[in-house]
Amino acid sequence: DRILEAAMSVFRRHGFRRSSIEETAEAAGLTRQALYHHFKSKEALFRAVIERVHDGALADGAAAAERAEAAGGTLADIVIAQVTARLKAFVASFDGSPHVEELFSEHLIHARDLYQHYAALHDAQVAATIERVVKREKLTLASGLTAAKLARYVELAITGTKSAYPSMRPAQAFLRDAEAMLRTLIAGAVAPSKPKKTSPSARPVRQGGVRK
Repeated sequence: DRILEAAMSVFRRHGFRRSSIEETAEAAGLTRQALYHHFKSKEALFRAVIERVHDGALADGAAAAERAEAAGGTLADIVIAQVTARLKAFVASFDGSPHVEELFSEHLIHARDLYQHYAALHDAQVAATIERVVKREKLTLASGLTAAKLARYVELAITGTKSAYPSMRPAQAFLRDAEAMLRTLIAGAVAPSKPKKTSPSARPVRQGGVRK
């Protein structure tokens, strides 16, 4: 943990390309040889930092969904809480660094497989949330739509929003647009409730030509 915290500090301060193993070792209070005992290269260290960020972001998303669900939120409220908490955690990890764009691009170069792995985990996590809330609230998804498909569309909506904000900055504008897209998507994903049928006993009775 001490090494990874030191590495994050160094990467935030210098970016990936200008950072070195020596700087991280010094920041962690270790010798270069001691650090190499844990991480064989700067790239391996960077991957470990990114993996830690993804782990924390995924956990934040799950916790946010639980809180929103306990508070009686709608399906949209709960999914948005889960997704935005994960995004906020990821953004916060690099927030304030003058090298944000470089760190995001290098993360996709050196840790694309981790990005894909955690995106799949997040899809499954969101799908489980949707399935649970739909069942509890007795909702009906639109024809042909499943929890897994809706979770995938949620991820695609976020990916589309990222195209307008490649480094997810400014963070507030990015998150605001992401939330608007998700609310629109989820509103269209839930089938309208069917009107309740009037029971025969509740129908007006005609007696002598007069409706009572």
